[in-house]
Amino acid sequence: MPAVPRRVPALSIAVGALAVTAVWLATPAASPAPPDAAQRQARDRDVFVTVTNNEGAPVTDLRPQEFVVREDGVRREVLAARMATEPVTIALMVDNSQAAEPYVGDIRRALKAFVERLGGKHPIAVTTVGERPTIVTDYTLDKKALLAAVDRVFAVPGSASMFLDGVRELSKGLAGREADRAAIVAVTAEGVELSDRHYSEILPVLRASGASMEVLVIGRPGGPDMSQEGSRNRASLVDTGSRQTGGGRVDLLTSLSLAPAMERLAAQLENQYRVTYARPESLIPPEKIEVGVTRPGLSARATPVRTIG
Repeated sequence: MPAVPRRVPALSIAVGALAVTAVWLATPAASPAPPDAAQRQARDRDVFVTVTNNEGAPVTDLRPQEFVVREDGVRREVLAARMATEPVTIALMVDNSQAAEPYVGDIRRALKAFVERLGGKHPIAVTTVGERPTIVTDYTLDKKALLAAVDRVFAVPGSASMFLDGVRELSKGLAGREADRAAIVAVTAEGVELSDRHYSEILPVLRASGASMEVLVIGRPGGPDMSQEGSRNRASLVDTGSRQTGGGRVDLLTSLSLAPAMERLAAQLENQYRVTYARPESLIPPEKIEVGVTRPGLSARATPVRTIG
């Protein structure tokens, strides 16, 4: 008999398109530094950048001069680019509503392969959102515990999804964690959405978490029922939230495609750049940060590095 899952406490997690709207948190007070170092700290900013080819494979041989960073349309000087080595705090958010029931076997197989690759190196939590957001296992490096948690993912008969509430709770929790890099990785099926929140309520909470939102959507014949308000809000959150946080959306025609899609995503998370650029001192932070690359045939998406303090 599987253990009764606990109610999700307030949690918080936050990578999409070439242009990403960034929310910069206030810089915390630091120990006194020499004037030159303090001024440089005020000017330099960092973004985590994923660069992929047209097959979705990460590209890892770019030089600093091949990155282009713009803030509100103004190009900034790129100072450095290196492969990111910081662990990624990952919130796996799994749809186990009635709509996901036909796909549960494929979902578990894809999640296990993802955990086998990233578990032990990056803190991972497993949460389900069928009927209500529920923690299956909290953030841990224990791969064995994570694999056991995946085995406890079953569809809840007669339930609807609480996708929006799940993103909200995970984002709130991630905002309180000391993590440079974070991602909400959501696996969802197109079905009834029970959350009664408007997607615009969730976006500021998601952006403040510093996490990218990566969503893998298992489609159904005819697509989602857009006559339902909950489904419209979920679709808007998936599209806008992934784009604004530097994440992405992958639409799957069949659940058999989920495992290779998650394998590509794992490779992307493992092969991000940390790009440092110069920003003139200003009291007003930019509303939009755009990151691109000059090498043809590649795409980039970026998530601003959250200031912790």
